[in-house]
Amino acid sequence: MESPSILFVNRVFPPDKGATGRCLFDLAQRMAAMGWRVTVVADGDGPSDAPPGVTVRRTGKGRQPESSGPAGDAKLTTRGYLAAAVRLVQRALRLPRHDVVVTMTDPPLLGCAGPLIAARHAAASLHWSQDVFPALLPVLGVRFPEPLMRMVERASVQALCRQDAVVAIGRCMAGRLAAAGVPAERITVLPNWPDPRIRPIPRVDNPFRREHGLGGRFTVAYSGNMGLAHPMAPLLDAAALLARSDPDIAILLIGEGRRRAAVAEAVERRGLTNVQVLPLQPPDRLAESLSAADLHLATMDPRAEGLLVPSKVAGVLAAGRPCLFLGPAGSDAAAMLEGCGQRLAPDDVTGLAAAIRRYARDPALCAAQGAWALSVASAWDATVAARRFAALADGLRRAKRRGDAVLPGRSLPHA
Repeated sequence: MESPSILFVNRVFPPDKGATGRCLFDLAQRMAAMGWRVTVVADGDGPSDAPPGVTVRRTGKGRQPESSGPAGDAKLTTRGYLAAAVRLVQRALRLPRHDVVVTMTDPPLLGCAGPLIAARHAAASLHWSQDVFPALLPVLGVRFPEPLMRMVERASVQALCRQDAVVAIGRCMAGRLAAAGVPAERITVLPNWPDPRIRPIPRVDNPFRREHGLGGRFTVAYSGNMGLAHPMAPLLDAAALLARSDPDIAILLIGEGRRRAAVAEAVERRGLTNVQVLPLQPPDRLAESLSAADLHLATMDPRAEGLLVPSKVAGVLAAGRPCLFLGPAGSDAAAMLEGCGQRLAPDDVTGLAAAIRRYARDPALCAAQGAWALSVASAWDATVAARRFAALADGLRRAKRRGDAVLPGRSLPHA
């Protein structure tokens, strides 16, 4: 019997940077191992890190500037994203038939083309929503005239309603989509998982700590995108308080994004000698860099609740470290930290500094919450997620073959 086939469409795929490409790699690799015929359409014309059983078809256009994706405030222009979307759709339409077509959210609004591509393939259509566009665009500093924004929002919801199923990476995102008009029975909650390469590395064996002169200092880290959806000012203000009261606490700010230059300038201007600003670390060093910290920080603009889920939180848990989250209480990131961290109001600078001091003075608390974090992360990994995703895709494929209109959505356990 012929193997079931699935086509993924996304702008990036390794070695391109971007969380969506990394998740796609993990999923494609495991679905291929399950017997699926997997094809990925990605932008660019360079080589791809395709795992066995996965075929990657590039658009043939030279690579765009490296970025962490639309929600990471990429340096691509709106016109550049639109051009990438056109190339991706054209390439996907020229491929041989697949049973299931999956669109993602890099570039934004790619899901609007999902039903079209699926119709060309006589396939089931599935949208994998990593971010919710166009609602997220104003948070990222992209503004359209109000009439145009309403028109784009209406077109996006209509396209999602034509999908056979929509995967949301968090319960708050699923609620946001349902409130916008997407039928709740078509929405499945399937959270993102931590990078499989992340694991705890003991302090004494961690070369990252040695390279950056951390010694035995209690270390706090922010590791990830410094974009417009992730406010950094509260972290700098808390660092200034700690520089006066607890100068031995080391703070690492690791990553890239549109706020990074301003962050580095502020650290130098304010004389924050307790802070190091470091570049984004390569994937093979994630375990070392995340494990170098005793405690992690994450932030999210409250306006982004339900529109994105910070991927850095899952990575922190996989490194076996507690995390302090400055963001909305109802978000999935806040829920993930129950028992292995603390949620604070986005602007609670004094509370953040006090929480850091509390963890620094209580190694037993760090150890206990770190152990629980690792337990939480291990319950939802790439292999478990791939099995759930494959089951959903297979159900859609079978329903399409029978001529059913829709497969009821299912809510999956949160990581």
